[in-house]
Order: sequence, then structure tokens, then C-alpha cells
Amino acid sequence: MAVPETDLARIARFCDAQVPPEMRDQVRVEMRRRGATVTIVECRPAWISDPEAEWMELPQARMKYDAEERGWTLYWFDRNSKAHRYELLAAHQPIARLLDEYDRDPTCIFKG
Repeated sequence: MAVPETDLARIARFCDAQVPPEMRDQVRVEMRRRGATVTIVECRPAWISDPEAEWMELPQARMKYDAEERGWTLYWFDRNSKAHRYELLAAHQPIARLLDEYDRDPTCIFKG
């Protein structure tokens, strides 16, 4: 079973709602998908004043889908951008539970 398209659409809507439209020239929250893994990244303009410069991306959270268990597992990133399992939430959860935990960020580990 592939990653549910409804979950991917929910993640995309969630990311889009993180930043008000009037601020999106300064910061965006986007998702990057690779197979059954989705990474939420914060995007900011490069420090140089060139409007054509690439935006910098900082990973904030990773979610991996397990088709056999039909659930998602949440990961956080350390200062070296290495992903670690988020132990405060059980594995194989519905995507809504992961997005809620990321949004609440009770440990300040996702958004600082």
C-alpha cells in the first residue's frame, strides 16, 4: 500500500497554513517527499540580497509512513540535521496526531 494521498494533501495544507500569506516573501514552511518519507522544512531567503538566490532550507520534522502498520512515525532533527525518532509519541500514528504534536511542539524541539 502506498502513502495515502489524503495524508499527503493534509500535510501540504498544514504546511501552507503555517505562515500568513503576507509573510511568505520572508519565510515559508513546505514539505519534501521522498518515497514514504515526508520532511517539513522551513525556507528562508538566502542572506545575500539577490532576489534570484536560492532559499535556504532547515528541516524541522520528518514523518515516515509504514504501509504494513498503516501509520506514521515522527522524527526530529539535531543541530547537524540528523533525524532521530521522537520518543514522546508512539510509532504508527495517524497523520493528524503527528501534525498536532509538531504544531504544539511541547519540547520546543521542532520549531525551536
